[in-house]
Amino acid sequence: MTSKMKDLVEFIAKTIVDDPSLVQVNEIEGATSIILELSVGPDEMGRIIGRGGRVANAIRVLLRSLAAKEGKRVTLEIIESGER
Repeated sequence: MTSKMKDLVEFIAKTIVDDPSLVQVNEIEGATSIILELSVGPDEMGRIIGRGGRVANAIRVLLRSLAAKEGKRVTLEIIESGER
C-alpha cells in the first residue's frame, strides 16, 4: 500500500508541474508512520502548494485516507530540489 501512496503523490505532482522530470518522491517508512518527501523544482513550489495551501492539503487528505486503511499515519513534506 505504501508504494501506492508514493505513486499517487508522484502522479499528482507530475500532472501539476511544468517540468515533471524534476519531481521526486522519497518514502521513509516507520512502524506506525510514513513520511513522503516530495521534491520539485524551485519554480514549481507555488503550483504544488496552491493558493492558500489548497493543493497540498488536498493531496494530504487523499494520503490520510489511504494510510488509515493500513492503520498508519502519513506525513507529506514538500521540499525544493536544492534542499536535499
